[in-house]
Amino acid sequence: MSGGREHRVALALMIGATLCWASAGVLVRNMRVTDGWEITFWRSVFMTLTLGGWLWWRHRGGVVRQVRAVGWPGLMSGCLLTVMFIGFILAMTYTTVANTLIVVSSAPFLSALFGWLWLRERVPPRTWLAMAAAMAGIAVMFVGAVSNERWMGAVIALVVPVGFGLNVVLLRRMHASVDMIPGILLAGIISAAVTLPFALPFTVDLRDLVLLAVMGAVQLGLGCALMVVASRHLSAAEIGLTSILETVFGPLAVWALVGDAPSAAALVGRGLVTGAHAANQLVGARTRPQPVIT
Repeated sequence: MSGGREHRVALALMIGATLCWASAGVLVRNMRVTDGWEITFWRSVFMTLTLGGWLWWRHRGGVVRQVRAVGWPGLMSGCLLTVMFIGFILAMTYTTVANTLIVVSSAPFLSALFGWLWLRERVPPRTWLAMAAAMAGIAVMFVGAVSNERWMGAVIALVVPVGFGLNVVLLRRMHASVDMIPGILLAGIISAAVTLPFALPFTVDLRDLVLLAVMGAVQLGLGCALMVVASRHLSAAEIGLTSILETVFGPLAVWALVGDAPSAAALVGRGLVTGAHAANQLVGARTRPQPVIT
């Protein structure tokens, strides 16, 4: 496969990953079960089975060896991912999909901020400006959420970008290189174990179980696998730009298929955050690479 074709295929795979991730809101809104703990438990179980099967096929059964290879950094990373998994689903049970994704999309900026605070990594001026714009967008969304009594979900959603930023700083501080798929598999196991006591007694019916299987296997499992494959042929800027599509596709899908329309504040906030992220990545792609988190 030629380099140009590999790049096009990788870009298509990355777009496919964002479509998988963006399906979370539609799936959750179509379930009869409304308990975020139970949804997170079953999603984690089905994601673990999917990624475990993929690793089994890829490494000829050496799943346990691959998981153990991530070591202490991988275990700590898995705990932070578990917090993100739980926070993401709980947030969507308290507020709109649009509000949740707006807050989650601030993750790259918090990574840069935490890197500056604890690792003394340089943050370029363009990223500081993008952070300010993104925070303004989130503030607009919070005002709208408070007026609609949906602020609790927006607050819970904050654990996702905070967890992401801490994860990046942790792995950089420990100079760790954790294979993403075994690390996510470990997070799925931890997440299922943590949420099980809160998920009992189970209330899911067969229809919900099918949707949860799709959520775990496709929305999270397949989405992560596609990103891992695509990342071999895409730059960090291309991955960052493409990932913005989740913030666009997710609320639009829920609006079109479920009728959960975003508020005016959410639309303004999403525009500010998405625009800030896109501008930061585009400018960064045109400048000389520097050893910073953006």
